[in-house]
Amino acid sequence: MRLTKQTNYAVRMLMYCAANDGHLSRIPEIAKAYGVSELFLFKILQPLNKAGLVETVRGRNGGVRLPKPASQISLFDIVKVTEDSFAMAECFEAGEIDCPLVDSCGLNSALRKALNAFFEVLQQYSIDDLVKARPQINFLLGLEATHRPQTAA
Repeated sequence: MRLTKQTNYAVRMLMYCAANDGHLSRIPEIAKAYGVSELFLFKILQPLNKAGLVETVRGRNGGVRLPKPASQISLFDIVKVTEDSFAMAECFEAGEIDCPLVDSCGLNSALRKALNAFFEVLQQYSIDDLVKARPQINFLLGLEATHRPQTAA
């Protein structure tokens, strides 16, 4: 299984917001820090906002921030919003399947167990865990806390 770029960038965006705690983060700054497309980040922002994983503040001094502590946002929360499908095999998909063993297949059962284990591990890790694992994350992302005004949460 491979996660999409959308999931990868969504996790990065939330990590940036968590590292920039107390400040609004702007998409151009996030894009520059990671060397990714602003357009793609704006596209990802919409489902994250709708799911309540980020909140946006409009206007000249607007930006993006986490609506709750980073410790309360799991990797699973992000993955379930950004991934379209977790079909690991044809038998996971809805519709007509050509396999005569579809209802009694050991492979199907094993893959479902593996997928559930994957989800359980993702639920154990928060955005806060990822940020705290990198003590120099603010430096690595170019965040200069001393040059930024504090914003109300």
